[in-house]
Amino acid sequence: MTETKEIQVNYFPFVLLATAFLSIYVWNFNRVDISTQSTNASQIEFPAENYRAPDFSLKDINGNKVTLSAYRGRVVFLNFWATWCVTCEEEMPSMEKLYQRFKDAPFEMLTVSVDKDGAKQVKPYLKKFGLTFPVLLDPDSAVAKLYKTTGVPETFIINKEGLIVHKAVGPRDWSKQTVMETFEKMTGSRRR
Repeated sequence: MTETKEIQVNYFPFVLLATAFLSIYVWNFNRVDISTQSTNASQIEFPAENYRAPDFSLKDINGNKVTLSAYRGRVVFLNFWATWCVTCEEEMPSMEKLYQRFKDAPFEMLTVSVDKDGAKQVKPYLKKFGLTFPVLLDPDSAVAKLYKTTGVPETFIINKEGLIVHKAVGPRDWSKQTVMETFEKMTGSRRR
């Protein structure tokens, strides 16, 4: 009985090491090479950090078509939310502050409402809370599914090259000093 336990314990480090190597191999196999700016169709687009942000087109609350790739060269704050989401409501004031601070920088805030009733439901909400940032409508959650969101709010920060550099699940205070400083560095803008 003791001899069997020793054999199992002796193999454990090898199993752990093999698992680590396999994980690294799989990660590298699926990773987009950040050093290339090619948008080769053979590149797989994953909605996760260090991967190219999947392109999409949606209409905004005024019926205008907006396409993510049109914002290449700008930092994009992509946020999925809904009017019925209490935690979304909590982070909205800090998002408005972030938007006001960087709206004249190479920055774009694109918020995507997954509300089923679209603009009819979203416009009164924006007015009620004094929100002025752009809102896109995704009533069938097609783009939310493309980004494999697990709920709302969920935010993707996309750099000027179109790569996702941060994914935040759940609400955040986007008006914190450290957040503002990070966006200053990413956009190359100075404090007003």
